[in-house]
Amino acid sequence: MSKVLKIDKNVHEGVRELLRSFLENKKVKGVFALKKINENGAVAYSLITNPNMVEAILPFFPFMPANAGKLLSHLTLTGSLKGPIAAVVRPCELRAFVELVKREQGSLENFLFISSSCGGVYSLEKSVNGDLSTDSELWSKYWDGVKNPENQMADVRPTCKACEHFLPYSADMTVLLLGNKAIDTECKISLNTDKGEKFADGAKGEFIEEEIENEALKLFRNKRIEEKKRLFAESQIEKFGMDGLIKTFGRCIGCHGCSNICPICYCNLCTFDSRDYEWEPSTYETEIEKRGGIRVPPNTVFYHIGRLTHVGISCVGCGLCSDVCPADIPLSTIFLKVGESVQKVFDYLPGKDVEEAIPLTTFETEELTEVED
Repeated sequence: MSKVLKIDKNVHEGVRELLRSFLENKKVKGVFALKKINENGAVAYSLITNPNMVEAILPFFPFMPANAGKLLSHLTLTGSLKGPIAAVVRPCELRAFVELVKREQGSLENFLFISSSCGGVYSLEKSVNGDLSTDSELWSKYWDGVKNPENQMADVRPTCKACEHFLPYSADMTVLLLGNKAIDTECKISLNTDKGEKFADGAKGEFIEEEIENEALKLFRNKRIEEKKRLFAESQIEKFGMDGLIKTFGRCIGCHGCSNICPICYCNLCTFDSRDYEWEPSTYETEIEKRGGIRVPPNTVFYHIGRLTHVGISCVGCGLCSDVCPADIPLSTIFLKVGESVQKVFDYLPGKDVEEAIPLTTFETEELTEVED
């Protein structure tokens, strides 16, 4: 059983009230969360210090414009923050930030992490073509799915439908969304850590005891696992071979949007963007003579294999690579499948525990000794 703060307001207003009280009572210096930035419904992650601006926060907006883990890395890359910041992030975003911290690309110090039992998000395509207002049909349909997760929320991204890590592992507070049919009238926040309990002390509401991962959520997790198996089976990644790699990654136009949006790709200058991978005119001439013609840019397959090698072990399945791919390559499915395969070898779940070393940074004298035919 977990200690839960129950606020008699809908889940959005309840979280806003809590964040506003943190700012007004000087418990935090700022709040990092998704915030409405114009009347058309567009949102962006923002860091605010004015309690009056809390009203514009949309803490569980059904879109992910960026991975907050990467943004928090930018905030703390050169040092930890000076005062407490309440950060409202999704489970995969928190895991991404933890992975970046392990790579010395940020600091967890002085953060109060608030996450949720996540229902996933819509694709960014819907944010361009759909009505983002909170009274839209899209918004209403999403929250009906959150309240009734057994419906599998058919319209959310494939990556989200296949995600079994919808409960955060290291959040100080978890807002209970999935399966809570009363989110229109109540806000329940699980206090997972001593820090979470300390910050919630004195908050308006009632403290109760409740089982967080109930039977309904366990059944939902099983559905997610089955959905992931179906997604992997449809992709047939194991049967790709060279022809499959060329067919799939050959559609790449070389924009490198996937690496730019990926929270685990953090290099200031990617090797594939450097002059080291620029062909000399003589190289083009040689290849043209051999083949009769070549595509530009070249090496698209090599680029994606390189990314899989570099970040697969730490892929958190946020799905943004597929969201931004203009060639509609199923990148998130491929990275999720390959990443999970490598993670199983090392019994490693990225972003779960900041104290657990990344396998690529450790050395074992007896490791991978078994050979399969």
